[in-house]
Amino acid sequence: MASTEEHTEEHMHVVDKPYQCTDSDETDLQNSHILSHLATTNLEKPYQCSECDKNFSHSSNLKVHMTTHTGDKPFQCTQCEKAFSRHEHFKGHMRTHTGEKPHLCIQCGKGFSQSSHLLSHSRTHTGEKPYPCLQCDKAFIQKSNLIRHMLTHTGEKPYQCSQCDKNFSQKSGLNQHHKTHTGEKPYDCKQCDKAFSLNGDLIKHIRTHSGEKPYQCSLCDKAFKQKVSLDQHHRSHTGERPYQCSKCYKAFTGKLCLARHNMMHDGIKPFQCSKCVKAFSLKDSLKKHMLTHTGDKSFQCTICGKAFTHKSTLVQHHRTHNGERPYQCSVCNKAFTGNSHLLSHMRIHTGEKPYQCSHCGKSFSHNSHLTIHMRLHTGEKPYLCSQCGKAYSYNRQLLSHLRTHSE
Repeated sequence: MASTEEHTEEHMHVVDKPYQCTDSDETDLQNSHILSHLATTNLEKPYQCSECDKNFSHSSNLKVHMTTHTGDKPFQCTQCEKAFSRHEHFKGHMRTHTGEKPHLCIQCGKGFSQSSHLLSHSRTHTGEKPYPCLQCDKAFIQKSNLIRHMLTHTGEKPYQCSQCDKNFSQKSGLNQHHKTHTGEKPYDCKQCDKAFSLNGDLIKHIRTHSGEKPYQCSLCDKAFKQKVSLDQHHRSHTGERPYQCSKCYKAFTGKLCLARHNMMHDGIKPFQCSKCVKAFSLKDSLKKHMLTHTGDKSFQCTICGKAFTHKSTLVQHHRTHNGERPYQCSVCNKAFTGNSHLLSHMRIHTGEKPYQCSHCGKSFSHNSHLTIHMRLHTGEKPYLCSQCGKAYSYNRQLLSHLRTHSE
């Protein structure tokens, strides 16, 4: 009887005691768990992929990995065409449709649909960039950003569109491009009737409703809706202008600014003034021009009282008082109050005439000279005599005519 009791007590002790790992402090009551844990702790990877040389600690990891070879994506989104190999990726994607953002940043309160997005975002607060490029001094918050960056060194574009000859460095870029052929726009704005091909474009658009500007400049108090706008703004502090026009000396802080500038050389002027016959390459140029009709001059000089329609013109005017001429010619050392004056001056040295008349082919060094020349072809006479109603193509003609009244 005693031996039975001793055996029972010994048995109860064994069952009661949890399994303990000799290489760590982990304990677990189930044998299957301790085996799984030991495989991870000892870096044992008994599950080998039959398609490549990768090994895994758990059979579940191998199963997920196999989908990279088979292309199997059993988790299909019911709201768009996307499919996923892993359930957690599918769940994260569904939140882009529902708008659910359960993962909150404790430092700024911003919400994210996936924990991985929160982790990446938290690095914007800490400044941590754990993924350095081995070929240059750049480092990145996310591994995916590093992989994308590496392609700038190799120039590799392995993903080709089957409908046109375009190639892409990333599969995601190809997938996005495909939508330009299909016209598909699965991402709808809940606040207006606009739809978008890409979720990123929808997110940017939503900020036009919310007014959110999450990208703050670290050097001044300006904030922006898009990161690309912040990057471009930073260059206004550093003076960097990496995008240079191949037709003239002008350089720009952003690619879009250069594209808009090129429209001027190409003669594309989609923005028409409703008050006169003038047209402009840029919407901003039209806005500035409209002030010449309204007469609005809200920027006044505190020294002489002269008023201007544009702030930039006032800044340049101030230099006539303080004598500042920060833009110097590298050829003859002549200095100017504005960068545009320097660019115009440089054409004296180069002989460049980038502004060509579309009617007769004559070229000019300044856009204003082309504008004046165009009146020979259009017959436009914007200079009107207030005393007799006569109109003239050029200001000098009007001034000459006005003398006939004074005589």
